[in-house]
Amino acid sequence: MNLNDGAFVVDKPSGWTSHDVVNKLRRIAGTRRVGHLGTLDPMATGVLPLVVERATRLSQFYAKSDKVYDATIRFGHATDTYDAEGKPAAEDQPYSVDRDTLDRMLVPFRGPILQTPPPVSAKKVGGRPAYELARKNIEVELKAVEVHIYSAEILECGGNSARMKVHCSAGTYLRSIAHELGKAAGCGAFLSKLVRLESGEFTLEQARTLEELAALAEQDRLEEAMIPAAQMLPKFPVEVIDQVTAAQVRHGRDFRVSPFRVEKGAPFVKAVTDDGTLVAIGELTLPNVYHPMMVL
Repeated sequence: MNLNDGAFVVDKPSGWTSHDVVNKLRRIAGTRRVGHLGTLDPMATGVLPLVVERATRLSQFYAKSDKVYDATIRFGHATDTYDAEGKPAAEDQPYSVDRDTLDRMLVPFRGPILQTPPPVSAKKVGGRPAYELARKNIEVELKAVEVHIYSAEILECGGNSARMKVHCSAGTYLRSIAHELGKAAGCGAFLSKLVRLESGEFTLEQARTLEELAALAEQDRLEEAMIPAAQMLPKFPVEVIDQVTAAQVRHGRDFRVSPFRVEKGAPFVKAVTDDGTLVAIGELTLPNVYHPMMVL
């Protein structure tokens, strides 16, 4: 199979690590050049964008992509991992969720906040992931980092559970929000279910299951599910270049863009040939002049 450069949006199954999904797509696509654009916890499902071949070089532009989640929180029970996979951290307490009360508790979580990552997380402590130390019962002190909760909308509320739609910045832990809400309610809480609906420009509507991708590969139709590299980063303007200019760009030569097609001062542009091949990402150096900071 001669696979081009691009991205696949996988609907990650629960119980799989993001690395498990990467390895599975490597086998399906027959290539080692597969990477992810932001991990999901094993318990979580939903949007996991994977990039293949030379499109893996575009990963750096997605490091700060916003995320949208459908999160279910169960009150009255706390766990050491802040999610359903953890061990009980306290005695269960009966609690009935009230929408108005929950909405008031959410007020401090909207906007820019300082958030401490869960002890069982991929955050590095002395060069080692925190979860490795936590599993050895080594206490770790993780620093709070600033994240942004753009919106937190209550979708359902009843009994001891609440379901919310959360739009947040990269690096936000919904597990930590569940844990802090449990502390605010005085009864403990944990994240019982998490579905990622969006990651950057990638949505759940675009996602395919691993089974669907495997079936397409068997029919030699896998590229039907791939988003070509030239269509990624849709907020970057496109400058169509001819083959002579493409050869020069590949050798690191600056290139000019049309002021009629590229908004003045745009920090980055995509240099794309007329056959739809992404050649490079250009960075603004002079008015209407871009330097190929990354060549595919």
